[in-house]
Amino acid sequence: MKRGSVVECGGRDARAKPRIADTAVRGRSNSRTTQTARQRRRRCRRAPAYLPPHSTTLARNSNVSLLFALFSLLFALPAHAARIGDLTETSITEQALRFFTFSDPSLRLALLGCILLGLNCGLLGGFVVVRRMSLVGDTLSHAVLPGIALGFLWNTTKDPLAILIGATLVGGLSMLTVSAITRTTRLKEDAAMGLVLSSFYAVGMCLFKMIEQLPTGQKSGLGMYFFGQAAGMSEGDVVLMAITAGLTLLFVTVGYRGLLTLSFHRAFGESLGLPMGFLHHAMMLLISFAIVTAMQAVGVVLVSAMLIIPPATACLLTDRMHRVLILSALIGIATAAFGAFLSFLGSNLPTGPFMVLAGSFVFAMAFLFSPQQGWLTRLWRQKTQKCRIERENTLKSMYHLAERRDFREEGITLLDLAEARREPLEQIRLQSDDLLRQKLATLTDDGSMLHFTPEGWRKACAVVRNHRLWELYLTNIMQYGADHVHEDAEKIEHVLGEDTVRQLERRLDFPQTDPHGKPIPGAREVHGAIAKPRLGEPTGY
Repeated sequence: MKRGSVVECGGRDARAKPRIADTAVRGRSNSRTTQTARQRRRRCRRAPAYLPPHSTTLARNSNVSLLFALFSLLFALPAHAARIGDLTETSITEQALRFFTFSDPSLRLALLGCILLGLNCGLLGGFVVVRRMSLVGDTLSHAVLPGIALGFLWNTTKDPLAILIGATLVGGLSMLTVSAITRTTRLKEDAAMGLVLSSFYAVGMCLFKMIEQLPTGQKSGLGMYFFGQAAGMSEGDVVLMAITAGLTLLFVTVGYRGLLTLSFHRAFGESLGLPMGFLHHAMMLLISFAIVTAMQAVGVVLVSAMLIIPPATACLLTDRMHRVLILSALIGIATAAFGAFLSFLGSNLPTGPFMVLAGSFVFAMAFLFSPQQGWLTRLWRQKTQKCRIERENTLKSMYHLAERRDFREEGITLLDLAEARREPLEQIRLQSDDLLRQKLATLTDDGSMLHFTPEGWRKACAVVRNHRLWELYLTNIMQYGADHVHEDAEKIEHVLGEDTVRQLERRLDFPQTDPHGKPIPGAREVHGAIAKPRLGEPTGY
């Protein structure tokens, strides 16, 4: 059968019907004819529908073209991606070298703005944290959004001065609203701030949506106030930051005494006639300046972190106000610069979040390892103090055992020590090992007896002296009963310093015995060689 001819099938073609009908009328019923008809019907069932002569060729060419296109796409995609990577990929070392050489003008501008931001927020944040006004920064950062929108609508351009004036006015209005709510109602300041924050922020969002509908709204550049974009700061923005930081530095330097009084005892300053109200409002004005200028780099949500994190970290490191301000400014500058450095290492990395993360990392280190207030430092100090008290109690028990024997025997057995302290022998062995490590005692070869070293003897005498002096002080000076002073002396004997001991001895006229008639070790035993305390000898210094 030729391709393109009409397929002869019963019931499918008009020209095939007479031939099949004639065959039926003639009655040709031989087996060969019947078999031929059946074969034709089977071929008709499997035969495809009518196709034009050129359709198969088109289908074959289409398949070949599709396969060729797929293979071309597979080979073209890797080549295109590699070309893009070659154009955009740079190593971290090269980026760091570019950062520290300051070869990029936009980098110099952004870095200078971040440093001024850290200085400004660090100085003002010290007073914000000390005065427990941390929510003020968050309130102002959200409340100034309507002022930013109004400053833009003034001349429909992103004028830094107009935006600063509008934001400052609206920020002052928000603080006046908070003050009015707290004065005229029974609401607390935190509730008033939360109300003002949400209300003013909602107004600002509505105004920003209106600006987006303007012909130039999409190019206004106000979106950086929401999320921050340090690279988008202009020279006018940096100049405004420098002026604001200079005003803040001058204000803090000149009015430091008044600000210190305002932060810790405002009523006392008002009684002296100091302008506490003026200082408060001036500081709120400068905080508004700092927030508006910082929002361009870190955004409306994270700007309060730059006011809180540096001074909070400084408060963990020192307890003097002038040191808090200095450390807060330095931490603010360092974290801002480091955040700019981290964001410069990669492409499309945000500067503001990295600045806040850097500050949070410094705060976490101070929280954990601060010399005075660090959490791990306190745990280590408590553990060390507990071990020291345990050693001193063991030495005191050894002294009491030697005293019962009138200091005739040189060593103390571990069994006697366990019985005296009412502890298991294994615990006493651990305590003896600690004394050996500290070189306060020595152990015999068989491990059954402890001996004082000269340093151990002096510490044992010092603990016993502190205990008995305090008991005598409570009975003679504080008029306690002699049977009610032992427990207090057990606690205080480990914390008495040498200066306090000297004062007690002078106050008690250099006593020789405690309320129970036992001798008090004196200077000869505490600072001299191992010897039996003798009555009648001076015990003072």
